[in-house]
Amino acid sequence: MNSLAHPQLRFTPAVKDPDGPRELVILGSTGSIGTQAIDVVLRNPDRFRVVALSANGGRVALLAEQALQLGVRTVAVADESAVPALREALAAGAAGRPLPEILAGPDAATELAAMECHSVLNGITGSIGLRPTLAALEAGRVLVLANKESLIVGGPLVKAVAAPGQIVPVDSEHAALFQALAAGTRAEVRKLVVTASGGPFRGRSRAELAGVTPSEALAHPTWAMGPVVTINSATLVNKGLEVIEAHLLYDVPFDRIEVVVHPQSVVHSMVEFTDGSTLAQASPPDMRMPIALGLGWPERVPDAAPGCDWTKAATWEFFPLDDEAFPAVSLAREVGTLGGTAPAVFNAANEECVDAFLGGRLPFTGIVDTVAKVVAEHGTPARGTSLTVADVLQAEDWARARARELAAG
Repeated sequence: MNSLAHPQLRFTPAVKDPDGPRELVILGSTGSIGTQAIDVVLRNPDRFRVVALSANGGRVALLAEQALQLGVRTVAVADESAVPALREALAAGAAGRPLPEILAGPDAATELAAMECHSVLNGITGSIGLRPTLAALEAGRVLVLANKESLIVGGPLVKAVAAPGQIVPVDSEHAALFQALAAGTRAEVRKLVVTASGGPFRGRSRAELAGVTPSEALAHPTWAMGPVVTINSATLVNKGLEVIEAHLLYDVPFDRIEVVVHPQSVVHSMVEFTDGSTLAQASPPDMRMPIALGLGWPERVPDAAPGCDWTKAATWEFFPLDDEAFPAVSLAREVGTLGGTAPAVFNAANEECVDAFLGGRLPFTGIVDTVAKVVAEHGTPARGTSLTVADVLQAEDWARARARELAAG
């Protein structure tokens, strides 16, 4: 099976566990995924020890607090101008304890990803996570992957260096598939069913979406996320990215990956088998569960997050996806089928269009419409074994510039 992640490899993990706590590197520690991962670690000190942290540098006080609380050896920031403030914050809170080493610059997270440890949690947002993803895999670390963009834009590059079972996904949908797939063999899998909350605009027509505001789009009904991911959830671009990610992780064709809208966000995804049975993974919407699963795999972390309360009545709803109102998933299937640099163009153009929408320069429906135009103009993408990181970055630069031009009118 040519899968990057598959639970049938449960008893042959890619990296042998140490005798003591499992040593971790957390990239993107001050973001939503990073802070929740640290919560899991602090509640399980006998199981995990964080040896290094990285962040962009915008929340220096929090980064210093994390570093001192965890006693890490190294801290990295992408923004070199944040180093003086970080050093000052560390010194102020150290109380005589040794200060961690500080790395800075755009390659600092990549350097951390290759350092000696068991697992690297890549919680960076955006395609800038590609180089750290590749560095962790090339160094032989288990990659606990929350940075879906690095897999999507660099799919062939990641697949070329990842050993089977070396990647454990953290997205709630892919963690659900990861668990449900354990119930059968590859030949027994009929389809993957990825659930979507539907975002704040579920049930609206395309015409009704034209005038929505950034504040409305940022009001997600079930998940608390950063602005880019929240807007991506509202447009369902995020779900399109997850379809591509599922294809790359589990080697299932696009025509056998379905998206269904599930507003309660309790069933995180499902696997349908050839005998007609469907296995679903369910838990309340709390990212600490899939994060803990990734950090602890192949063992589960007890009480990582609250489970479902079966003493209370509950209703779970499922609706077909409205492709006319939300064309992002169909576009993502086309992009994923093209492969090569096309996913990088899709992702980079979307990030620019989200920024334009938040800045009032593009209507809500213009986000995916503009991304589609950029993808169409991209033409034949670089693909196959000839694809390089430079190809990906060049395609992204072009896509960002072209998206800005189109958004400017």
